[in-house]
Amino acid sequence: MSVAIVAMTTDNDYGHPVFKWERSVQDTILSSFFWGYILLQIPAGMLTGRFGGKVFITAAMLVTGLVNLVTPFAATKGDWMAVCACRILMGLSQGLLYPSLHGLLGQWAPAAERSRMGTFVYAGAQLGTIIEMMLAGLLSSGPWGWPAVFYVAGASCLALAAVWMLLGASTPSTHRWISKNERKYIETSVGSADISEQKKMSTPWKGIWTSLPFWAILLAHSGQSLGFWTLLTEIPSYMSKVLGVNIKSNGLLSALPYVAMYILSFVFSWTSDFLVNRNIISLPTARKLFNTIAFWGPAAALLGLSYIPAGHLTLAVVILTLTVGLNGAHYVGFLISHIDLSPNFASTLMGITNGCGNIFSIMAPLSVSLVVKDESSASEWRNVFLISIAFYFLSNLFFILFMSGKVQDWNEPQPAKTLEDGVKEVEEVDSSNKSKTIVEKF
Repeated sequence: MSVAIVAMTTDNDYGHPVFKWERSVQDTILSSFFWGYILLQIPAGMLTGRFGGKVFITAAMLVTGLVNLVTPFAATKGDWMAVCACRILMGLSQGLLYPSLHGLLGQWAPAAERSRMGTFVYAGAQLGTIIEMMLAGLLSSGPWGWPAVFYVAGASCLALAAVWMLLGASTPSTHRWISKNERKYIETSVGSADISEQKKMSTPWKGIWTSLPFWAILLAHSGQSLGFWTLLTEIPSYMSKVLGVNIKSNGLLSALPYVAMYILSFVFSWTSDFLVNRNIISLPTARKLFNTIAFWGPAAALLGLSYIPAGHLTLAVVILTLTVGLNGAHYVGFLISHIDLSPNFASTLMGITNGCGNIFSIMAPLSVSLVVKDESSASEWRNVFLISIAFYFLSNLFFILFMSGKVQDWNEPQPAKTLEDGVKEVEEVDSSNKSKTIVEKF
C-alpha cells in the first residue's frame, strides 16, 4: 500500500481528499501494519499445528478484505490515526497467514518438490505486490482516485477468501476431491504427522531454542525483513523524491523489480530441486547457495545503487530490478528451511522467526525517518541502503556457517499424555498383572 499512501498525499484533479502528512507520519502509517502483525505469529503457528491452517487463512483474508473497504472512510473521518488503526487490525489478521501457510506446506509438500511448492505459494505475495503497485498508480491518477485502491483490494480479498473456503484443505486426508493415489504419495513423502497426531505432541521449546540451525533461520529472516521491507515501503518515495517520477509512472516502475523477483523465483526453485534431486549438490548446500544469491547479490547491487548520481533513471531502475529480482532466491533459501528442520513444527518455527523478523520490518520505515531528513537528497538515501547491505551480509554469513538441512531430533518429541491415555495405561497394567497371576496359579 506504499503507492496508495503516496497518492493520498499528492494533489489530484478530481477533488479527492489530500492529506498533508509529514514524512514521519507516513512512515508511522506504513510501519503500523507490523505492530499488529507480530503479535499473533507464535500463537498462530501453534494453533495451526493443532487445528490446521484452513480456518486461519480464511479468517485472515476476510478481515483484511473488510478493513480495506472501510479504510477510505476511516481516513476522511479520523485522519492518519484512523488509518493506523486500520493497518494495525489488518496486521493482526495477516499475522495468521504465514504460520498457517507453513503448516500447510508441512502437510502437503513432499521433500522432492518442496522448493517449487514453497515458491508457488510465497511468490504469490510478489504477484500481489506487482498488481497492487501497477493498479495503485493507475487508479490513483483516475477519476475514482486513491480510495479505489482500497476498494479493489478489499473486494479481491473477499472473492479469493470464498474460493479458498471452497477449494482449500488443511491436510490431504481432509480434502474432498483428492485421489487415493495422490493422498498416499503425499502422506508417505512429507515426513510429518497428521493433525490428529500433532495435537498430542508437546512443543519442544528447549530443542528449538538451543538449535543453531534454527537461530540461523531466525537471523536470516530478520535480515531479510529489514532489507526487503525497506525497499518495498520506500522505493515509491525514492523514485518520487530523488528520481522525480510522477505518481502514474511511479506505480509501474516500482512494480518492475517485483516482476523480476516473481519470474526469477521460479527459475531458482526449479534449479534448486533439479540440483538436489540429481544429487549434484546436497540439500543444505542448495539452501546456503540460494540464500547467498538472495542476500549478497542484492547487497552488492544496492551498493552500486547508492552511488548513482541523481537523474540517471534508467540505470537506477535496472539496478533496483536486479536487487529485488535476485532476492527471489530466498524462497528456496531460509524461508523453506523451517520444514527441512521440523515438518511437524514448521508452523511454530515460522511463527517465531516471522514474528521476530517483523520487528525489523517495523524498524524499516522508521529508520528512514531518522536517517532521511531531506527526501530529495541522494546521499541521505545512500545511508538507508548501507544499513540494508550490512544486515543482508551479516545475517547470511551466520546462515552459511550454521544452517543444516537435516530433520532435527526434536521434530518427533514424546506425545503429551492425555487423561484417556493414562486410563488406557492403567488398564493395560491391570490386565498384565491379572495375566501374571493366572499363569502363576497354573
